[in-house]
Amino acid sequence: MFFDILTLFPKMFVGPFSESILKRAREKDLIDIKTVNIRDFAEDKHHTTDEPPYGGGAGMVMKAEPIFKAWQDTQNKREHKSKTILMSPQGKELSQDLVKDLSKEKGLTIICGRYEGVDERVRETIVDQEISIGDYVLTGGELPAMVLVDSISRLLTGVLGDEDSSKNDSFYNGLLEHPHYTRPREFNGLKVPDVLLSGNHQLIERWRKKESLKRTFLRRKDLLEDKKFSDQEIELLKEIKLELKGEVNE
Repeated sequence: MFFDILTLFPKMFVGPFSESILKRAREKDLIDIKTVNIRDFAEDKHHTTDEPPYGGGAGMVMKAEPIFKAWQDTQNKREHKSKTILMSPQGKELSQDLVKDLSKEKGLTIICGRYEGVDERVRETIVDQEISIGDYVLTGGELPAMVLVDSISRLLTGVLGDEDSSKNDSFYNGLLEHPHYTRPREFNGLKVPDVLLSGNHQLIERWRKKESLKRTFLRRKDLLEDKKFSDQEIELLKEIKLELKGEVNE
């Protein structure tokens, strides 16, 4: 899968995309990430990419022409046309389901807004979808773009060492992830649950599913509202509620 990132600050992406899992994925040609400097497509000698807004007001607005030309150049250089995403606080909030859908694309073109945003005509002519990573304000779309690329990349075949790893992540199946433990068996007086040392994989899997449900029930009950439960999950949820009720009564 390929990612073309249109930005005013391409150097921001050097560190995050040159370390750890994404670095290895790029070296194996599992993902192709290119950053495109929008300033290179501004035609005036000062490489102007922003102007004051018509009608007055504070801040600056990113010009349509350099963005459109940068976008057109990337589209022409790729064998496959890509969906164009604008990172924007006005967009649909990023979720694991949305990440799964986007991971099926051959490639994405991601536009990073800055200042007061982009000229509205960018939205009207080339943007297919707007995405937000949360209801808060950042200085630009670069950090959200990094989040989007990272979350999608780890779902692609071969990117993670263990193909089942991403399937156990929080939100992948609509639940928070179960607790994890490693050596030593005891730390600061706290011991690893006996079931994890039992060697009984069926019991371990049941424990993990139950702890995942319990953690979700206690911390993010909203995630359970539209979830379709299996028979085992219904049984485990009943156990959890009885146990919690007993704790309250005690």
